[in-house]
Amino acid sequence: MAVANIGSVCTYCGVGCDITAEVKENQIQKIYAQNDGYVSRGKLCIKGKRGFDFVHSPHRLKEAKVKISFVHKHLEQFPRELKALSNSLQKLDDIWFASSYSFATSLVAWKLSENRRLYGEESFFATGGARTSCESGYVLQKFTRTTMRSPNIDNCARVCHAPSLNGLVATIGEGAATNPYDDIFIAEFLLLIGTNTTQAHPIVANRMIEAFKNKTCDIAVCDVRTTPISKIAKHKVVLPFEANLLFLNCMAYVIITENLYDKKFIKSRTKEFESYKAQILSDPYSKPEIFQDIKGYEDITQQVYDIARDYATKKSMIFWGLGITEHIDGSYAVMAISNLSLLTGNIGKSGTGLMPLRGQNNVQGCCDMGCLPYYLPDYQTPEKIGLKTPEAIDAMLDGQIKSMLVMGEDITHIHSNINKINKAIKKLDMIVVLDLFENSIASEADVLFGVKSAYEKTGVYVNAMRRLHLSQPLIENSLLDDWEILRDIENKIDGNMLYKTSEDVWNDVRVDAPVRFAGATYQKLKKSRQKGLQWPVARKDTPVLHTEKFNTKDGLGSFIFNPYSLRNQIKNLITKAPKKFYLTTGRVLTNYNNSSQTAKTDRLAQLHSEDILLLSAEDFDTDKSFDMVLDSAYGQSGRLSVKISKTIATGTMFCSFHHPKSKINYLYGDESDTRTKTACFKSVEVRYQQIFH
Repeated sequence: MAVANIGSVCTYCGVGCDITAEVKENQIQKIYAQNDGYVSRGKLCIKGKRGFDFVHSPHRLKEAKVKISFVHKHLEQFPRELKALSNSLQKLDDIWFASSYSFATSLVAWKLSENRRLYGEESFFATGGARTSCESGYVLQKFTRTTMRSPNIDNCARVCHAPSLNGLVATIGEGAATNPYDDIFIAEFLLLIGTNTTQAHPIVANRMIEAFKNKTCDIAVCDVRTTPISKIAKHKVVLPFEANLLFLNCMAYVIITENLYDKKFIKSRTKEFESYKAQILSDPYSKPEIFQDIKGYEDITQQVYDIARDYATKKSMIFWGLGITEHIDGSYAVMAISNLSLLTGNIGKSGTGLMPLRGQNNVQGCCDMGCLPYYLPDYQTPEKIGLKTPEAIDAMLDGQIKSMLVMGEDITHIHSNINKINKAIKKLDMIVVLDLFENSIASEADVLFGVKSAYEKTGVYVNAMRRLHLSQPLIENSLLDDWEILRDIENKIDGNMLYKTSEDVWNDVRVDAPVRFAGATYQKLKKSRQKGLQWPVARKDTPVLHTEKFNTKDGLGSFIFNPYSLRNQIKNLITKAPKKFYLTTGRVLTNYNNSSQTAKTDRLAQLHSEDILLLSAEDFDTDKSFDMVLDSAYGQSGRLSVKISKTIATGTMFCSFHHPKSKINYLYGDESDTRTKTACFKSVEVRYQQIFH
């Protein structure tokens, strides 16, 4: 059989690389990038190149499964038709029945309808969609809002970039990246803050490294640890924990006091400047000299001045990741970033702009589709705003939420306060999960559906710079797509979803989200499969946002000042309190999120088989070999292997969160961004137990 070369889009991070697969006898042999690939530019990271074995894993869910205990509990309540179908159930083990698709969808339709009747429309909660196509995300929110008549829909942006959306909408009216990645090559200065770009978004980092080598731009890197890309940075700042807003407001102070702001831009394109200026100048925590009082971080005072001057006087871009958003003041820090762009006019033109680096391959598209409790498709306001995931967890504990449907989101791994979540889901009357593997939440499901992976279906994905790519199947698989399962359940409740193809769904998206997607037909997307189209798409697409006006009612950008609040590590250092340790988390290059796909790819799993805790050589005796268990106010980690690292500052620790056995997210509680309830994964006070070998 001949080898086929099929183009599609990578299933991993929000960079959204174009890929080509060599396929023989319905098996992926190799994945690579074309030299003229617009996003990839001919290169893929190790996950993109090597991380496809999960598709052929023997552990894939290949059938519908139903919990034996669930059937026994509800059997007497089954309507006659459902009882008849239950005769086809086959026992797999002590936990699961293998189920026909007809029985599983009928069971879900019946039980969801019953729970809606018994407990009310808002007793239903759905989450997920960022790991699958826009079509499936759209159908999920439509199923939730229209079929179940519940406003309670969310997705994994709740644990990552919800503060980016919130902060940017507040200041400039649009919560997405403003420019293409390739604007890196025409920028003169790049500010990277709270992003370990080479590990989490390596193909974007490739551009930064190339621009540095070409001597076209300078780079500043600000993080709580020394990250690899700081090796090429002109400015390398190691921040104390939770100092983002403090640092950013200090930058604004320098720009204002040194008269480096763009008066013409501010006058013509913004409002509330004078009020913002007065607040910055009068705030004691906006003066860079505050860092001179923070032991070990005194040098930052001069670094603030240097970085602010470079940013204000050059064509500049700001890139950030979860190191900004996963804090109490995550939304406020994003507003502070936006303020800097408005101060200097570094927005609305090529080589400038605001670039949140999103984590999941379709988290941008999932939000665009309306998988948020406060937005419909196209970011329209719903009649009723639903519950965010942490609020839904509380509602489960209170008995208000009775049914949950999860589509491709491991809620019992990636969220915070896992002990609380585990208690909450035990109170549910029904859990339905659609996924590739039996991960931690799938094992808790009452009804479990195996679905097609991204490499087995057609659908639209939107990357972190708003670029739409139309995927196509690399191999054939008889499983159904997520949206097809939701359609079939809906058809047994109401019978209104008549979609036959993913294009049928997408055409409804173009009607319900016309501002961004009206002109993005499948025909156009097929022609631009390798390059994609940046929304909003009308007759043409839109590479740069805000060129003439912002997406606000009056077209103006707003300065919004939020003061830094002294707390935790910085407070302890200023007041010379007894030493405490703080933990931050993040990704490593070879693994991905809850590792459900990368752990099923041997060549990746072997490179990162466990989460490693990084410690400072200043804090621990390097002559002794030991493991560690961490404790916080909320829970305890698993046993962690440790590594002494020069990249870690004294009093701080770092660990990835990919492997469930590490139980890292058990350490985090309900502390969250004040506006979006995004958990504070980047800082928690911990105690440690050393276990010597």
